[in-house]
Amino acid sequence: MTIRIDRIVTRGGDRGETALGNGTRVPKDCARIEALGALDEANATIGLLRATLPAGRNATFIAWVQGLLFDIGGALCMPASPPRALPHAAAALDAMEGEVERLRADIPPLRSFVLPGGTPAAAHAHLARTVVRRAERRLVTLARAEDIGTDMPACLNRLSDYLFVLGRHLNANGAEDLTWAPAAPPPA
Repeated sequence: MTIRIDRIVTRGGDRGETALGNGTRVPKDCARIEALGALDEANATIGLLRATLPAGRNATFIAWVQGLLFDIGGALCMPASPPRALPHAAAALDAMEGEVERLRADIPPLRSFVLPGGTPAAAHAHLARTVVRRAERRLVTLARAEDIGTDMPACLNRLSDYLFVLGRHLNANGAEDLTWAPAAPPPA
């Protein structure tokens, strides 16, 4: 597929509206644009995570995830009835579940809640997980108003699972996880 963008400044959004992929003008705060914006934030955050990963399987998978998020955005920007199916959704779900199980195989079971943090890469994975969860919530909001199918929310749900397990993997397979304990009195 060839994409060509000749202009960045169009002034088309100066009055609070934007165009969907089919040319329909909508308010910039409508549920569909909120979902698209949340996907963009998730992709940018995953880009930060990707920048912390050494070359290898995890970095390659994260690059694929960024493409998947663009595919989801492409499906969302073209409203249709019935909704556009996400190409290869079943394969995407299987791939994410496979990666979860691959990474989880070397990680001991949880004995406490995991706090976001640890190594810089793990902290980025945890941040990306929370931003993906927000995008998932925006999709759920949109799905209440219109039929968008089930593929896209399912992919984001699975992606957040993957990012959680990746965070633990990046913390020396859980050995460097920061774990929650009930708060003691504040430090002096």
